[in-house]
Amino acid sequence: MGEYKGILVVGEYEEEKLASTGKELLGGARRLADQMKQEVSLLLVGEKASSPARQGIVFGADKVYAAEDPVFAEFNSESYTFLISEVCQKIRPSLCLMGQTDLGRDVAPRVAARLGAGLCMDCVEVKIDSGHFLQTRPVYGGKAMAVMASSPGQIQINTIRAKSMVPLVPQEERKGETINLSVGFNPSLMKTKLTNRRRLPAEGIKLEEARVIVAGGGGLGGPEGFEMIKELALLLRGAVGATRVPVDEKWVPLSMEIGQTGKIVSPDLYIAVGISGAAQHITGCLNSKKIVAINKDPDANIFKISDLGLVADYRVALPVLIEKLKTPLH
Repeated sequence: MGEYKGILVVGEYEEEKLASTGKELLGGARRLADQMKQEVSLLLVGEKASSPARQGIVFGADKVYAAEDPVFAEFNSESYTFLISEVCQKIRPSLCLMGQTDLGRDVAPRVAARLGAGLCMDCVEVKIDSGHFLQTRPVYGGKAMAVMASSPGQIQINTIRAKSMVPLVPQEERKGETINLSVGFNPSLMKTKLTNRRRLPAEGIKLEEARVIVAGGGGLGGPEGFEMIKELALLLRGAVGATRVPVDEKWVPLSMEIGQTGKIVSPDLYIAVGISGAAQHITGCLNSKKIVAINKDPDANIFKISDLGLVADYRVALPVLIEKLKTPLH
C-alpha cells in the first residue's frame, strides 16, 4: 500500500471510559493489522482524552494519540476535521476507522474530502485482499450487500456499523505507547459553536448494548401502548426501542429511535410490535440475530425479514405473552 501503513481508529469515550464502539473498532483493526503485520493507532479527542488511553492499549492499540487541547473539549465539525486530517497526514495510515455514530457520520466525509481519500460509510465488514481493502455495506435499504474495493496509494476511510466488529478479549499485560498531541487549531475557523447541551432521558439498558430489544411502531396507536412494551422488555431484561412515527408524534424520546435516522442495533432478539417495516427502520434492525414480529396486518413488510411472525392485535397478544413470562416454570 505504498507509503501508507497501519490502521488508525478514531475512538469515542464516555465518562473517561472507552465506548463500546471504540472497543469493537480496535478488535476489527487489530485482526486486519495482524494480517498485514502492521500497527494499530488510536486517536482520542477531548478534555480527558488521556484517561481511557490505557484501555485502548488493553483492547488492541499499539499507540494512543491523545488530543486534550481545550479547543477540542467540545465536539465541533471544523476542529475535529482539522485534527483527524492532521493526524492522518502525520502518521499516514492505510486505513482510518470511525464508528457509524453522530461523530463518524459528520466528520468522515469531511476528512475524506480534505485528504482526497477513499470513503465508505456504514460498513458491516472490512477485509484485506491483495493489498486492497474490501468494504461491505448494505444497499437498497438492506436488501443487498455491496462490496467496494479501495484504491491503492491513498488512505481509505470507513465508518463501521455498531456490533459489526468483535472486541478482543482485554489483555491487561499488553504494552503500548501514549502520545500527547499538540496540534494548533485557530478557533476563528469554526463556523459553528455549541450553544446548549441537553442530556436525553435514558432508562435501563442502552439500545446499542442490549441483547434483547422490544420495539414499538405507529401501529401502537399512542403512547399508552408503550406501557406494555416496557413491561415486556423488563421481563426479558431488554431495552425499549421505537420507529420514527412514535418519535415524531412525541410518544417517546428521540433516544429510543431505531433506524437510518436513529440507532443501528444488532441484539440477539428483536421483537417488533405494531411496526410496518419501512426501509429506514429495517436498516436499523436488520443485523438482529432473531426478529419476531407482531402485527395485525398480514401484508406488513416487517414479516419479510422476520424469523417468526404473529398476525394479531398487540393488545391481545402482549398480555398473554407477559402473563406467560410472569408464570414461574415448574
